[in-house]
Amino acid sequence: MPGRGQGDRASSGGFSSEARIVMNNNLIVEVCVEAVDSALAAERGGAQRVELCSSLVEGGVTPSAGLIATARQKISIDLHVMIRPRPGDFCYSADEFAAMQRDVLMAKQLAADGVVFGLLGEDGKIDVPRTRQLVDLARPLKTTFHRAFDMSVDPCHSVEHVVETGADRILTSGGARTALEGAATLRSLVETAVGRVIITACGGIDDQNVKAIVEKTGVREIHVRLRTSVASPMRYRNENISMGTVQGSEYQRFIVLEDRVERLLRAARACGPGTG
Repeated sequence: MPGRGQGDRASSGGFSSEARIVMNNNLIVEVCVEAVDSALAAERGGAQRVELCSSLVEGGVTPSAGLIATARQKISIDLHVMIRPRPGDFCYSADEFAAMQRDVLMAKQLAADGVVFGLLGEDGKIDVPRTRQLVDLARPLKTTFHRAFDMSVDPCHSVEHVVETGADRILTSGGARTALEGAATLRSLVETAVGRVIITACGGIDDQNVKAIVEKTGVREIHVRLRTSVASPMRYRNENISMGTVQGSEYQRFIVLEDRVERLLRAARACGPGTG
């Protein structure tokens, strides 16, 4: 089993654990990443947690065992792993659910701190029985019901159904395109869920709007991407073919930069513990 990494904050000038708490006034910041370098940047920038995925252009799917193990060895902050067997909807076949169960066990074996998943029925309601099975299988890891929640038929009823599953938190934009647009619903969810399940806000959150979102919603956890496009270092490029559906996508990728995480945390500093 891989051990928890020590990180490299000391050499990079990143925040210590104590400085993180002071910097963001107990607002928990989770950064969504799909590569080890981005996970390290998130840690150096002061985030308390990363969500590790693959293929974020498709909303994120389960990362490989090798990626999980390497990330775990490199970072010391909490590592939560996406459990999603394919892109598309969240209504899974028996075989897909079996794959999710195996991936939960894999994440446990590789010393992840939590897993992230979401299952819906054909009617758009939370699949309570199978979600509960994954929650129970994951213990003692923390569990997050991801943005499948935003695709459900009724957020008000859905929060009660997620509570039934025993999941620790819900990742949501309030059913809107962004957290700012869904702020009123997020506020309602926070008030409904208090003491029973954590509401983690997501959707277009950055240093320009984090203060407004926290003040409007009362959330104490946020999930951010903070992606920056970088060009490939390759000098030779074959522009005639493409390995994916987007022409030329082989020669750019999206990463998380340490300074963007730092800027968000500094903006979040204005959100006091009693805000909202």
